[in-house]
Amino acid sequence: MRNNSSLLECANAGSARGLPDIIEPGLSVLFCGVNPGLRAVATGHHFDGRGNRFWRVLHRAGFTKEEFRPENDRELLQYGFGLTTAVSRATARADELSSAEIQAAAAQFELKIRHYAPKFVAFLGKMALAEMSGKRDLEWGSQASRFGGARTWVLPNPSGLNRSFSLDALVSAYRELRVVAEVSGE
Repeated sequence: MRNNSSLLECANAGSARGLPDIIEPGLSVLFCGVNPGLRAVATGHHFDGRGNRFWRVLHRAGFTKEEFRPENDRELLQYGFGLTTAVSRATARADELSSAEIQAAAAQFELKIRHYAPKFVAFLGKMALAEMSGKRDLEWGSQASRFGGARTWVLPNPSGLNRSFSLDALVSAYRELRVVAEVSGE
């Protein structure tokens, strides 16, 4: 088991490559974390934190037939879904990012969304979208404004550090997006 300082060393060693996006043009849903965790960058796999509930929630909400392990993250493309982060710099906690750092990433991130043109971009937590859009009164779920041309959705962050949402509450929120994406044909 690695501590945060050794994970940071691994993350810094790989910072030139960061955590690669799992993305291709025309996805149904592109899930967007705020930034990668240290462990995720060290292993090269999204949501590879011990307490992260992303893979369990995704499966229980009906996005995947089985619960993926982080090392199988690329298989998500087979379902029409992808993964990215708003900011590429790895941290132990997203609150280590400054507002300015997230705002500085906004233009490049919006270009990425326009280029890949997912039908939905699902922000995991309100932090990144709030900083990038300047809107502080975001609600959970569907947003009135598009981001980079994609329909925008805000989901609770599945991090184990987010104790505001139970596993059942996360599953319910994610399932709502899945149903809307399927019903709308988008």
